[in-house]
Amino acid sequence: MFRTYLKTAYRNLFRHKGFTFINIAGLTLGITACLLIGLFVYDELQYDKFLPEGDRVYRLYNDMSAREDGAMVAPVPPKYGTTLEQSFPEVETVVRILMLQFDANNLVEVGDKSLYEKGRTYTDPGFFELFQLPFKYGSPEKALEDPSSIVISDTFAERVFGDTNPVGKQVLVNKLPYLVNGVFASNDKFHLPVNFILPMAAAELPAERMKRWSWQQFYTYVKLQEGADPQFVQDKFRAIVAKQIDPERNQPFGYLPVFQPLNEVYLYSAGFKYDQAIKGNITYVKALSVIAAFILLIACFNFVNLATAKSMQRAREVGVRKAVGASRGQLVVQFLAETVFLTFISIIFSAALTSLLLPSLNAFTGKEMSFNIFTDPSLLLLLFLLTLVVGILAGFYPALVLSGFKPVKVLKSAVVVDSRVGRIQWLRHGLIVVQFTLSIFLIICAFIVFRQVSYLHNKDLGFDKEQIMFFQMRGDSMFENYETLKNELRKAPGIKDVSIGYGFPGDATAGDGIIVPKNGEQVHHSVTQLMVDYDYLNTLNVKLLAGRPFSKKYGTDADHAFMINETAVRELGYGTPEKALGKPLRWQVWSDTNPDTLKEGKIIGVVKDFHFKSLYDKVEPTVLQIFPGAYWKVAVKIDAADVAGSVGHVKRVWDKFSPDYPIEYTFIDENFDKMYKAEDKLRTLLWIFTGIAIFIACLGLYGLAAYAAERRKKEIGIRKVMGAENTSIVVLLFKEFLMLIVAATLLSFPLAWYAMHSWLQNFAYRIEIPLWVFLAAGIVAGIVAFATVSYQALKAASANPVANLRFD
Repeated sequence: MFRTYLKTAYRNLFRHKGFTFINIAGLTLGITACLLIGLFVYDELQYDKFLPEGDRVYRLYNDMSAREDGAMVAPVPPKYGTTLEQSFPEVETVVRILMLQFDANNLVEVGDKSLYEKGRTYTDPGFFELFQLPFKYGSPEKALEDPSSIVISDTFAERVFGDTNPVGKQVLVNKLPYLVNGVFASNDKFHLPVNFILPMAAAELPAERMKRWSWQQFYTYVKLQEGADPQFVQDKFRAIVAKQIDPERNQPFGYLPVFQPLNEVYLYSAGFKYDQAIKGNITYVKALSVIAAFILLIACFNFVNLATAKSMQRAREVGVRKAVGASRGQLVVQFLAETVFLTFISIIFSAALTSLLLPSLNAFTGKEMSFNIFTDPSLLLLLFLLTLVVGILAGFYPALVLSGFKPVKVLKSAVVVDSRVGRIQWLRHGLIVVQFTLSIFLIICAFIVFRQVSYLHNKDLGFDKEQIMFFQMRGDSMFENYETLKNELRKAPGIKDVSIGYGFPGDATAGDGIIVPKNGEQVHHSVTQLMVDYDYLNTLNVKLLAGRPFSKKYGTDADHAFMINETAVRELGYGTPEKALGKPLRWQVWSDTNPDTLKEGKIIGVVKDFHFKSLYDKVEPTVLQIFPGAYWKVAVKIDAADVAGSVGHVKRVWDKFSPDYPIEYTFIDENFDKMYKAEDKLRTLLWIFTGIAIFIACLGLYGLAAYAAERRKKEIGIRKVMGAENTSIVVLLFKEFLMLIVAATLLSFPLAWYAMHSWLQNFAYRIEIPLWVFLAAGIVAGIVAFATVSYQALKAASANPVANLRFD
């Protein structure tokens, strides 16, 4: 019997080649899109899943959302870790990781090999007890207890030591010697991009600073005892934090520690400040999953529409089968078998197309996803289940319709007058509306995402980011002679200006406190600190609103002067930039020898707000000051007319001051472009999948238009004999679909507005959703639909009317 079903399915598919092609093409594209998106989503969900006992691991972060400019802050004070370890029996292990730039290069030297490596960090000895990464060489026990030891990744070891066991061998990191104490197996699904790990003791942090509750400089992880309630531990710890932090500081800082499960760190931390871990975005994962579901639904609806449209042509077949004794159940099984067979063909094409496109997707996303049905049995099972699910989903209703025809009625006449036909037409119309609603929804989203991403790249940031070469100082000679370095760099005619500091746009900045004396009280405020030199404003072309910039003419500027931005003017309560001038500020100096030193000075100038971070974040209250002890980056403003010559001059000056270090540099505008990689990729993917969705919907519309034209051949023939023009025939057939497109357009508007309004809330600076986007999307959908229907309409209108009138 099953063999008979397959034979019948095969014959019907080849009898209606056009409809078969449309169905297979639609299902193939829909399933391929789902497979590609599914592979991406699955890969995103795998982060940190490989770690044993990861369900008991939590990351601490500070929730500052109660503040006006509040956010989630990834680093926390060092005292968090020691308090949890010493006072909470529910805690098994605590690990602090010093907040460094994981993507900063470190000079690594082994013998005659010298190269830059990323991923350096300092951490507590329990790192490998909490994160149970397997070791290739050495042992994780006590691997980080010796301050002169280092633990490296297997990829690091291979680059530096080759295939030999490096344990016990020496490696120089930024000219400091360490002995390799172990090699761990790296995993690209670990959210911490660690490449080589040093003991916390090697950082030589002052003991006094490690006791602070306000120095937010550590990523802190906690592993709880089995059965411990994380909510209970969190609430208990919050009570301690509220008591320990100085009440004066607690109000403006608004600390609220949160225990974040390890399996949420990667996907649910996209908006965290100062978070240098590898991050995904659950919003984009969900959005792509929804798009995949939309595309698959559109493809399935195509099949339902076309199958019910063609059902009239199979009415006599059903009547004959029922007359000779076939039951309705047998007919349902037969028609479902046809659908599953067609789906199986589509799955084969989809698997081949997915394998073909996956390398391009990997290159685009930077992943290493695989799709090999011959080596992965789970993929074969997935494709088998997908065949059944899609086949039954797409074919169930058409099977009920076809099997429900009454043999007496369908055998008496070529025209089926079953009352069910009207409901079939409404179903087809309803599915067309749904298809185009989803398609127009995606068009609107694609338009708005495109405009927002363009806005991110083109918004005026308040400074000049073009042609600014940017590099980190290395070697004692540079740090000790930075003024001489600046003078040497300026000697080339292509160098416009040079600035040295800490806190350039697109780079690391310092979140710290400032003390504002008010009415006899010392009020603490959280601000961003930019440690600048006298040429910072000129090099970046930052605008001055009031007062004056730092100047060497005033001997007190280095030790007793501050500048602030206009946001700080508002938040510190000064009213206007002019009124802020001369107001006193105090700052607790970063000092290893005397951490209680206060720098006291006055505000000498106010700068216009400028964006030194991405447009996800609001401009924060910012204090600029002269503090050479923090200088570590150099910004060189280059004349666009001679970039190559200027870069060459910078390299020669580098070799003069730091010949032992290879130069590495970037440009500030490149740093900002990197901030929006995720949005750039989302924009591209959205355009691609929107195009697929529209194409699939148009395939279905094309098939239905062909059926409508065939069904109305006699009417078209009569109209042509009566003198009707081709244009009127096209309008006649398009009117059947026009109202459906209009209905779909109106339904898609509120859905798209809500989705895009919610997405735009992720950005502190965003576009307004324009009305024309909705109108444009509706017009685009209408034009596409009209072009699709017009081809079939013109084909029918151009046919010989005599032939149409003979049609039976």
